[in-house]
Amino acid sequence: MATSTYLSNPTTTINSIDTTDNTSAATLTRVIEALESTSFGLTARVYVGGLENSTLTLTMYNSFAASETYATLKALVGTTTTVTIKPTSSATSATNPLSTLTGCYLETLPIVNAALGALDTIDITFTGGVYSVATS
Repeated sequence: MATSTYLSNPTTTINSIDTTDNTSAATLTRVIEALESTSFGLTARVYVGGLENSTLTLTMYNSFAASETYATLKALVGTTTTVTIKPTSSATSATNPLSTLTGCYLETLPIVNAALGALDTIDITFTGGVYSVATS
């Protein structure tokens, strides 16, 4: 029987700062780059795992108030940091794992994404780093 997880209260941190209250969507994708290892005589392509290049993309409400979105992110552009995401705010467990990207890189930071009558939201992507998951 297939089951799904309803994310009603996930938690996120960036550089050890809780960003849950400014985050409305998150996509964590684990990527191991494919390296072709096909040799003469084979009739199909063959691949082996290469370097890890995982990503975490967050949709955040943009705020310029002290200790909010912009203040948290502005110094991280062009540097590496650690980000975490967990399905709920409950204790870390096998059914509520804490996923971490350590040493991931923030390349860009949209400053304003404005539309009349809409909240200012930005999409940021952390790339690379070492993926780990904790269950306790």
